[in-house]
Amino acid sequence: MKLFKKAIIINLIIVILTTCSFNSCTYLKKVSVKEGKEKEETIEETKTKEEVVNGKVTKEEETEDIEKDDFEKEMAKKRNYMVTHHLKGRDIVDERVLEVMGKVLRHKFVLERYYEKAYEDHPLPISHGQTISQPYIVALMTQLLELKGGEKVLEIGTGSGYQAAILAEIVDEVYTVEIIEELCSNARNRLYELGYNNVQVLCADGYFGWEENSTFDGIIVTCAPDHIPNPLIEQLKEGGVMIIPVGPPGAYQNLWQIKKVSGELEFNNIIGVAFVPLTGKH
Repeated sequence: MKLFKKAIIINLIIVILTTCSFNSCTYLKKVSVKEGKEKEETIEETKTKEEVVNGKVTKEEETEDIEKDDFEKEMAKKRNYMVTHHLKGRDIVDERVLEVMGKVLRHKFVLERYYEKAYEDHPLPISHGQTISQPYIVALMTQLLELKGGEKVLEIGTGSGYQAAILAEIVDEVYTVEIIEELCSNARNRLYELGYNNVQVLCADGYFGWEENSTFDGIIVTCAPDHIPNPLIEQLKEGGVMIIPVGPPGAYQNLWQIKKVSGELEFNNIIGVAFVPLTGKH
């Protein structure tokens, strides 16, 4: 009888322990499942947050791209208007000049606050008391060079680099000289960034030209000396053309087309202009 009671007690203990063990396992399993769900939920929440953030960034980028495209389209319309009304509407007839004037992004060569005025037909300030010439004058001076393509041209007075970019679209080599170091450096960087790899920029006194590069098929001067610099005459190739404004500082100048023919200079007075003076120690 005692043995029977002991057996019953032992069985009860086993049942109790088994039940407790089962419940503990179940609890642990539930905890594990619960923790797993929490982890899954956390991961999903993170993914959702990342998707929202990434989506937001993408939308911002898309908005910026759309705004940029709209801006460039607006600039293209203004550029086309400039060519049609300010150039063709006057006496610019060289098709290559008209083509490049409609191609080169003038707004890239002006200060940001003048973007909207970039294709209006008047000069604009570019800092250091200097200006970018009005589109008509740029086109006229380029046309007067009578370029055929493939030439080597010297520019005196780089400014922001716009005239150099126009020339670079037509000829093989452009050499441009600017005396103001900051303008020189900025123009060099700008022309490089815009892909004008056939332009070389020198920080120097433009009165003396660029003697190291021998002679040039064309020379264009975008600042006014009070006389024609002899170094420029010497660097003009036989059969070459120089376009230069000449006159006293602070007054209107005459724009001259000068051709070197059989060692002699032929002068053609084109139009009255107003350029910033040629500066330097000369």
